[in-house]
Amino acid sequence: MALHKAHRLKSRKDFQAVFREGIRRHSCHLTLRALRPLPSVKPSLDAPPKARQGGDSPITSLSPPLPPTQIGISISTKVSKRAVVRNRIKRQIAAVMHQLLPRISPGWRLVVVVKPTAAEQECVTQQFLQELEQLLAQAEVFNGNS
Repeated sequence: MALHKAHRLKSRKDFQAVFREGIRRHSCHLTLRALRPLPSVKPSLDAPPKARQGGDSPITSLSPPLPPTQIGISISTKVSKRAVVRNRIKRQIAAVMHQLLPRISPGWRLVVVVKPTAAEQECVTQQFLQELEQLLAQAEVFNGNS
């Protein structure tokens, strides 16, 4: 299943930010680049009076919700010269990420880079699932690991 539009990393600028500032985790067939969500904004003095006087907790009532996790997949022609092969791998990884999405904390920007070894061994979806789960756990991207 494909990733929903809200969960896709699209622009070149976003990919570059993840590559420049994100953390790296490696496995046999994949590399994960992960950029941590920005910290929530503290309430300002021009907040509504009720929030400043202590009615609701100002931090929870004023901090904007985190954007959805965005995921990009990078696969070069070094993996395979054939677009059919590259697109199949991309679809498999997108399906695995769709399965893992409910467990991922919101706000993360992730790029999965496919290594050339992925095409050589004709990886199956189950292998991608195991590797991505391991990489996401190492990067502390799952819910409860901040």
